[in-house]
Amino acid sequence: MNAIVDYQPTPRRIALPGRGGEMAVLDFGPRGRPVDVVFSHANGFNGRTYRTILAPLAGDVRMLALDLRGHGASTLPAVTEGRQGWHEFRDDLLALLAAEADGPVVLAGHSMGGTTSLLAAAAEPERVRALALFDPVIFDQARAAQDMVGDNPLASGADRRRAVFPDKAAAIAAYTNKGGFRTWRPEQLADYVEAGFAPTADGQVTLTCAPAWEASNFRIHNYDAWAAFRAVRCPVRILRAEHGSTARINDNLADLAAIGAKVEVVPGTTHFLPMERPDLVRQVLRELVG
Repeated sequence: MNAIVDYQPTPRRIALPGRGGEMAVLDFGPRGRPVDVVFSHANGFNGRTYRTILAPLAGDVRMLALDLRGHGASTLPAVTEGRQGWHEFRDDLLALLAAEADGPVVLAGHSMGGTTSLLAAAAEPERVRALALFDPVIFDQARAAQDMVGDNPLASGADRRRAVFPDKAAAIAAYTNKGGFRTWRPEQLADYVEAGFAPTADGQVTLTCAPAWEASNFRIHNYDAWAAFRAVRCPVRILRAEHGSTARINDNLADLAAIGAKVEVVPGTTHFLPMERPDLVRQVLRELVG
């Protein structure tokens, strides 16, 4: 376990001039090897949150864990007014693949990151050899429209999030065994906070994903997941949480089977499935990399 906890990927910043800034990534594994996996995080999180989950694969698998627009250390502009939805994340991801990938890669992601990966695979299928989606956000257009104009508890909760703490230790103390963090290991929470907070001018720390941006992501989807599934041309693995899953796919299992997607409900898990079953995340990625 110590080797996993102590492993430190290489932080990098990749310029994406057509997208307006730089994307921060953590580079895992042999640097002389082409990129095998690109991993995208959930709303409000960052690439470092998944460090100990991915680290055991780093001996022979090259992986990039991203900070999506408005998260972590990325400098891509995060403007809530006039947004077009999660296609921003899709287009950022495609720009990153154009800059960093020598050939098709496994796109993987948790929650919003899984949906982002799906949208990218649908838009440019030649860039993607397989999809690994860990409790992605999948629902129909009617639900998406409701989230934009109706009651949206997740967005309201994000708007109310405390943004500033005296230091990172105070943030860890505030989150430990609370809310969605109840099932997290201490090292996972520490990694989230390490990249999820930045110093302020007065010596405190503040969220790198602003509450307004996190809330905006919960409100503005504006994508058609089912059209995206029909457009993909690669193997698809979906791991769903048993409790509180955001992958609302029960009525569409036949459609997923028709495109060859493999769906698995993981017993005992919540939406934070990657933190609760990192072994399964690694198993799926290992199988898809080959």
